[in-house]
Amino acid sequence: MLEQAEKITDRRIVFPVFSLDRGDGCEIHENAYWDLQTYLGLRESLAANEGARSFVHESTRERTPLGHAHREQLHDLSIEQIREMYRQAVRQLLDEGAETEEFFRPGVVAIDITEADPFTGDRTGHEDEIIGTKENTNKYAYQWATVQLVGNAVPIVLDARPVRRGESREEIVKNLLDSAEDLVRVDNVLMDREFDSQHILEMISQRGLSYVVPKRMQTSEKARAKRLLQRDQDRYETDRKLHLGNTESHQTTLIYRRKEDSEHDDCRQYSVFISNCGRGHLTEYGYRWEIESGFNSIKWFMTATTSKDFGLRFFYFVFACLLYSVWRAVDLLVQLELTGEYEHAPIVTADNTLTLLKKETGIG
Repeated sequence: MLEQAEKITDRRIVFPVFSLDRGDGCEIHENAYWDLQTYLGLRESLAANEGARSFVHESTRERTPLGHAHREQLHDLSIEQIREMYRQAVRQLLDEGAETEEFFRPGVVAIDITEADPFTGDRTGHEDEIIGTKENTNKYAYQWATVQLVGNAVPIVLDARPVRRGESREEIVKNLLDSAEDLVRVDNVLMDREFDSQHILEMISQRGLSYVVPKRMQTSEKARAKRLLQRDQDRYETDRKLHLGNTESHQTTLIYRRKEDSEHDDCRQYSVFISNCGRGHLTEYGYRWEIESGFNSIKWFMTATTSKDFGLRFFYFVFACLLYSVWRAVDLLVQLELTGEYEHAPIVTADNTLTLLKKETGIG
């Protein structure tokens, strides 16, 4: 299996060309910095200083950067530079699989926001970046938004962006959809209930896209669910106008679905979804589980740090997204090579792929 993956990696996967704004005559080659960053992602919860000391012994390079020098180079990158380099890397990855149908099956994308581990230090001066958690708690965390291919396509993270205090969810969705539509065909957008906003849904519809979003259950939805429970009815659809302001409204559909084996005996047995395409795309919402699974892997690939530097934190998250996407792309190509079909459960492990990355980057 590993030999097959290595052959495909050598032939098909092009590693990203990130760039640093460094002067001429530098003794350490720029690629050594990206090799070190990849190395940090290969070890769970490894910080730059400790990783750089180990990297000296494991790398085949004559000169490698120290941890503080590595961080200083990354500090100079702006958020937009990081995002642009990531998008170029993903485009390169997609171009390599351009003839592979699974990269471009009808485009279902999921937009979500994930949190870093809770921040427990002093956030003075960083209140707009270390913001509250999505759940109503007294904890604080950095937050990152992503748009990812889901469904029948390989689950590649197409773009990522930080979330700052005061930014609207509509602004975040629009920005990520702009990126996604620049890279792949998008048909359907899946989002969590935090994006249950009539203005967001109208914006998506204006793009000619369909959407499926779970709705927060208000008094009217709870009353409807109680009546459905009394009638022992599993599903129900009804049209709804969402008011946008003045006399404008957004026409949509509410879909009630009874959960199987629910632990509740009241109206909480039901979930309510908003969609502009009826129940036909409701089954696709189940694809969002790939987002949660993917985030767990992405966090494993992240470099450990106690720095409050927003750009550095974001870079570590973005590079982890890249390692995850490369892993899933390698797995796709190996599956097609071996069986001619693609199944979502990986047959190449992340560890297998990272072993190949070590070879590609001169580590070990």
